[in-house]
Amino acid sequence: MTKVRRNGEVSFWWDQLGRSALRAPLPGSTRADVVIVGAGYTGLWTAYYLKKAAPQLRVVVLEARFAGFGASGRNGGWLTNSVTGGREQYVNSHGRLAAEQFQAAMNDTVDEVIRVAAFEGIDAEIVKGGEFTVAYDPAQQRRLEQVARAEQSWAHTDVELLSKTAAQNRINVAGTTGGMWHPHCARINPAALVAGLARTVVSLGVEIYENTPVSEIAPHRAVTTAGTVDASFVVRATEGFTTSLKGLHRTWLPMNSSLIATEPLAASVWESIGWSGRETLGDMAHAYMYAQRTSDDRIAIGGRGVPYRFGSQTDADGQTPQATIDALREILMRFFPATAKARIDHSWSGVLGVPRDWAATVGLDPQTGLAWAGGYVGTGVATTNLAGRTLTDLILGRDSGLVALPWVNHRVRAWEPEPLRWLAVTALYRAYTLADRAELAGRRTTSPLARVADVVSGRGH
Repeated sequence: MTKVRRNGEVSFWWDQLGRSALRAPLPGSTRADVVIVGAGYTGLWTAYYLKKAAPQLRVVVLEARFAGFGASGRNGGWLTNSVTGGREQYVNSHGRLAAEQFQAAMNDTVDEVIRVAAFEGIDAEIVKGGEFTVAYDPAQQRRLEQVARAEQSWAHTDVELLSKTAAQNRINVAGTTGGMWHPHCARINPAALVAGLARTVVSLGVEIYENTPVSEIAPHRAVTTAGTVDASFVVRATEGFTTSLKGLHRTWLPMNSSLIATEPLAASVWESIGWSGRETLGDMAHAYMYAQRTSDDRIAIGGRGVPYRFGSQTDADGQTPQATIDALREILMRFFPATAKARIDHSWSGVLGVPRDWAATVGLDPQTGLAWAGGYVGTGVATTNLAGRTLTDLILGRDSGLVALPWVNHRVRAWEPEPLRWLAVTALYRAYTLADRAELAGRRTTSPLARVADVVSGRGH
């Protein structure tokens, strides 16, 4: 059994950064021009761009706990250019050019986050080393080559397929058969980014009220136990916690993801691993992992663990089951045998929002003033910035290229009721896990279990 020094406590990132005193809760009912529910990346980026574009607006942000309590302060720190759910889904509805423009916008978004962080003096430990994906069994290698060729057929992807030797020279994952890399990704400290954003928007005149849970969002108002905020526009920026709002229980499924962080590793360990470029690291498994080399030379590595809790339950402080910790440690040691004696300093978990079609969305209903963004399925570190800029243009009525992107006002059906939801998600991830085990044991082609799971779930991967 893997021993861990700290379990939960929101996240390693917050433990490392330290949290300042809570901001005051909402003192009572009030009126604003825009009220934003949720002080994570989506809400804070929206507040930032609104105040930059229209300083006269009164913008109020309501947060149930503290700014960055959710996925924004717990994620793996991948600032990457992924179009959530894939570009292909938009070809039939909007055409290939629109899908390619979406990809170009995501590439630009990575650089926009880096630009704003530098301009506003936010030290988020950003290193733009690109995104590296490794294969380490024959079935994964086949998928890797197929994915790389498919990516290279699109504009704005800049994907390079790497030989076994070239992949090992970047990051020496045990058993590597090949890899691929693209430049549109940066490693960040996610809590440092969200904390810096919160300080920045407050300095611009945005009001953030913490410890102020919202129970209901309705046309032109957000309801809390401390009072109601009336506004011309109400922005729902609650991602994995959307399930707690009245009438929205089946809108997005709260998917659990978990991470562990090692102690700082010795120079001799890094000599065997490499990873000098600070790339983000992923693999071609069906139940995939994700990792980064932190600024203080730890490895933070994550995966799904227990993917879903019955009834769309969400955790409070990131407490992680021992079995998940052990599974992540097993992946770490399989990838990097030199870490066998490394201490695990922290484990934590959080939830991300998953729409029924696995596609993120941003939109505004001008009749009700209700706006929303989310359903990022784990790709939100960059996508939230694009969402914030798009919501700003929608709210201000600006006819920009952003509001014409194909994810704007995208609608999707609700998730199935319980127990169907729990049974389906549990079975799907069980199938993915079994498929990965079969491939590690020697299966040379993608397991049919994974293909069936993809079809049933509507998930592309």
